[in-house]
Amino acid sequence: MSTPAAERAPGLASADGIAARARGLTKAYGSGETAVLALDSVDVDIVRGRFTAVMGPSGSGKSTLMHCLAGLDTVSAGQVWLGDTEITGLKDRELTRLRRDRIGFMFQSFNLIPTLNARENITLPMGIAGKRPDEKWLDQVIDTLGLRDRLRHRPAQLSGGQQQRVACARALASRPELIFADEPTGNLDSRAGLEVLGFLREAVDSLRQTVVMVTHDPGAAAHSDLVLFLADGRIVDEMRQPTAESVLERMKRFDVLRAPADGASAAGEA
Repeated sequence: MSTPAAERAPGLASADGIAARARGLTKAYGSGETAVLALDSVDVDIVRGRFTAVMGPSGSGKSTLMHCLAGLDTVSAGQVWLGDTEITGLKDRELTRLRRDRIGFMFQSFNLIPTLNARENITLPMGIAGKRPDEKWLDQVIDTLGLRDRLRHRPAQLSGGQQQRVACARALASRPELIFADEPTGNLDSRAGLEVLGFLREAVDSLRQTVVMVTHDPGAAAHSDLVLFLADGRIVDEMRQPTAESVLERMKRFDVLRAPADGASAAGEA
């Protein structure tokens, strides 16, 4: 199932308005009878300037989809583009440069350097790349995320929510074409999680960023513009303008469909 882009006429090959896209994306782990098909010929468009959430049961392929779109994992078949650049088949050095220069990452583990203060953590990737930050943009990101009075603090001096805000600022600082967030609220309490989701929403609405978030939380998905639902390595549904209630109801259908299969399996084993 391909996700349609409202701004784009069906079948148009141009990437205008599309931050990332995949065609026939397939990912298998292992080989022969023991092979596991994580993604099964997925077609997807990620619309620029939108907040897209990816959901599905455990093992549905949602994290694998994000990793393949971000160039963190190789594909078994199919093609992936970031803008007009096809990333499948790029050499390791070219792929590393592309991820560094054009993609931002947020992970639930924060991945902050404990010996650096907040500002140093935010600008670290640009420093490694030998680039100077755009101070005007950096100030806008810092103020949007409410970090102005925390820049001299090291991670151990920050709350979990503040650390994730620093991680969010780091992802935004280089003004990437696309930000991938993998369960960004997974290690946060509900209040801090809501703050981070609000900042991601603000990054899209005020800073015109493009965000793709993998999550299992219907409340988190409700902050997005579009939810993609995965099952057994395929996109099986999508929901625009989601609410926590509507996403939860859709997720319950996965449980209903999986229950008979689990029951049949148990009966066969018995």
